[in-house]
Amino acid sequence: MKVLAINGSPHQYGNTYQVLSVMAEELEKEGIASEIVHIGANVPGCTGCGACRQTGKCVYGDIVNTCVEKMASCDGLIVGTPVHYSGIAGDMKSFLDRFFYMGAPLAHKVAAGVAVLRRSGGVDTFHQLNNYFNLANCIITPSQYWSVVHGANPGEVLQDLEGIDVARECARNMAWIIKMIDATRDTIAPPAPVSRARTNFIR
Repeated sequence: MKVLAINGSPHQYGNTYQVLSVMAEELEKEGIASEIVHIGANVPGCTGCGACRQTGKCVYGDIVNTCVEKMASCDGLIVGTPVHYSGIAGDMKSFLDRFFYMGAPLAHKVAAGVAVLRRSGGVDTFHQLNNYFNLANCIITPSQYWSVVHGANPGEVLQDLEGIDVARECARNMAWIIKMIDATRDTIAPPAPVSRARTNFIR
């Protein structure tokens, strides 16, 4: 059992990484392996070309393709992002748009988002992350509060004791759900997908 954790900060070992590391430690305690992947900077946005729907790969051939491949062998996904102007950081938004549009194998897998910030906009960003999970049929991991952790300078998030506790509980809950899914894999089949009618509001 394994979880893929995405570090959406342009700073590889900043506060977002610190929070993901705390969550990875909790997963390890529960016997769940994890891998933190840093997406870096200059991630191009989706152009809507649709090539990935034909080939299964994005034409950019970058970290997004790598993470989609990694997700195939993972049971859970954690997405961590810093907050920029009360929203998901730009490169992370580009990553998520392409990662989810490509149809990363996420249906009925366990997902969790965490927003890391200095002061305000964390709940808005946390909800934005959950929108991706909802549309991908993920099982969203609960915690005792919103997964929002505060800190400005690298390492300060570890001083947000309540935020860190929320992240720890989220990781423990994720491990528990992954184990339940694994334990019932041979006895309870996932629900069959509904053939969705695609409509718009133009008549």
